[in-house]
Amino acid sequence: MPDFSHLNEDGEVRMVDVGEKGVTRRIATAEGCVLMREETLRMITEGNFQKGNVLEVARIAGIQAAKQTFSLIPLCHQLPLDGIGLDFSFPSAGQIVVRSSVSTSARTGVEMEALTAVSITCLTIYDMCKSADKGMQISGIRLLTKSGGRSGEWNAAESHS
Repeated sequence: MPDFSHLNEDGEVRMVDVGEKGVTRRIATAEGCVLMREETLRMITEGNFQKGNVLEVARIAGIQAAKQTFSLIPLCHQLPLDGIGLDFSFPSAGQIVVRSSVSTSARTGVEMEALTAVSITCLTIYDMCKSADKGMQISGIRLLTKSGGRSGEWNAAESHS
């Protein structure tokens, strides 16, 4: 059986004991994409949704989600988050790329917090805009980088797995 940290030697689920690990500065970045009709993106950027400012509501939802990751994903530890950043870019017509960066000084990393922030931000964009564009697609949610801890630096651009 592969070495999965959330399984004990009998294959039973467990929460990893991080008590012996050292506290280090940890940062993770993640991204995801929402694809939509060009008109939908134009409505977002011009502020034409009755529910409010789509991107700012989505940003708040992503920040809240990162802080609640431990309650959403059963085996995640509750972490004292030092910072949560969410940014939006528009690389092509009808595309919003969401990028999160989460940091902590703790015994375990913040990869799940960064991924959760991106996921909920993308879902909130969908929720805010679904009346205008039910065909939106959320894709490409992935970890981009992580630093800190025993495994050190990791970068998706340099990874073959």
